[in-house]
Amino acid sequence: MTTPQEQHAVITVIGQDRVGIISAVSALLASHQINIKDISQTIMQEVFTMVMLVDITRMDIAFSELAARLESVGAGLELTIRIQHVGIFNAMHRI
Repeated sequence: MTTPQEQHAVITVIGQDRVGIISAVSALLASHQINIKDISQTIMQEVFTMVMLVDITRMDIAFSELAARLESVGAGLELTIRIQHVGIFNAMHRI
């Protein structure tokens, strides 16, 4: 259940499937007090896709720094990793 004080973000991960993707992203999030609220992942013809809803209420770094660190993890694994505040994500995907 979501409380009004919670702040959420959406993380997307796309790239060639390989061992350790979920582990690397989850470890980074946990190290900065970010809770994974929901996760969906699938592999389509060896292309890994994942969407995570995370609670950033207690994170201990700036949002821009988290985005940079996620991009760095992605680069190391040859993935594209992006994060957006949930409000921006919803506005961009509204039909």
